[in-house]
Amino acid sequence: MTSGLDVAVQMDPLEGVDIDGDSSFAMMLEAQARGSSLFVYGVESLALTEGTQGQGKKFSNRLTALVRPVRVQRQKGNHAIFGEAVRRDLGEMDVILMRQDPPFDMAYITATHMLEHVHGVGPGKALVVNDPRFVRDSPEKLLVTHYPELMPPTLVTWDVQEIRAFRQKWKDIIVKPLFGNGGSGVFRIREDDQNLSALLEMHFARSREPLMIQRYEPAVRAGDKRIILADGTPIGAINRVPAEGEARSNMHVGGVAKKVDLTPRDREICEAIGPMLKERGLVFVGIDVIGDWLTEINVTSPTGLQELARFEGTNPAGVLWDCIEERLAVLA
Repeated sequence: MTSGLDVAVQMDPLEGVDIDGDSSFAMMLEAQARGSSLFVYGVESLALTEGTQGQGKKFSNRLTALVRPVRVQRQKGNHAIFGEAVRRDLGEMDVILMRQDPPFDMAYITATHMLEHVHGVGPGKALVVNDPRFVRDSPEKLLVTHYPELMPPTLVTWDVQEIRAFRQKWKDIIVKPLFGNGGSGVFRIREDDQNLSALLEMHFARSREPLMIQRYEPAVRAGDKRIILADGTPIGAINRVPAEGEARSNMHVGGVAKKVDLTPRDREICEAIGPMLKERGLVFVGIDVIGDWLTEINVTSPTGLQELARFEGTNPAGVLWDCIEERLAVLA
């Protein structure tokens, strides 16, 4: 076990997290328990500028952020004790956790480009989890399209006629934005629903992005399974059951987490995608499985650690930190 790491967490304000549900908070508690020093910062404080290093005064880019040292504790209303904010070179950190919530927009993409300047192990470098290049190159709803044998019938398009033809074929469909999160903007359109045209008009009037259309899977009523993978290996799952009258199972919109075991099909899916995740440095990933079908591969800011820990009596945050420390040791 590595101790004494400097760990920076790029995240939304720590003051507002749910300490009983937030996975970033669980990761921070575990790092602190291992003797690491914690720092938090908001993505809006990132600054990339040229600097110098070494006796030869060789120019290199320098990425800084306004960081706050922090100690965390599982105490509601007093879960974070902050030190004074100071601008620090992120290359002085050992690990950076990229944990701010999507949407996966140009601001998010820009942050991945900036973090690439410090990603690595060694002087002036910090291991960024997940690897910012492959976070950028692995949009969650598009990455799954590289595994057509694992996914339900799916269409990604701007073309309204293609969407109509897909609906005519499959009757009951799900319409969702490609780069949203937490179930926002996800609609179920049944065969007799007259709102498809209005929905498409509204979306394309506001956005230049295509839509993802998938066949509705009735198995979602039994739950949308979130499987957590650590460096490509499944470490457990939770089942997110939609609320009554709700098509979405996301916990942000009222889905209820329940205990669930991995099925042979779940393990088949994990075995198919696991090597790719490990190779790309996607250490902390949450995939979504409905029935027998993989619907999303979440690499930006996955959730579910605390629910998994309560259901299984395990320490999934500890497993993830073991993987991070192994990567540090191998790359050093």
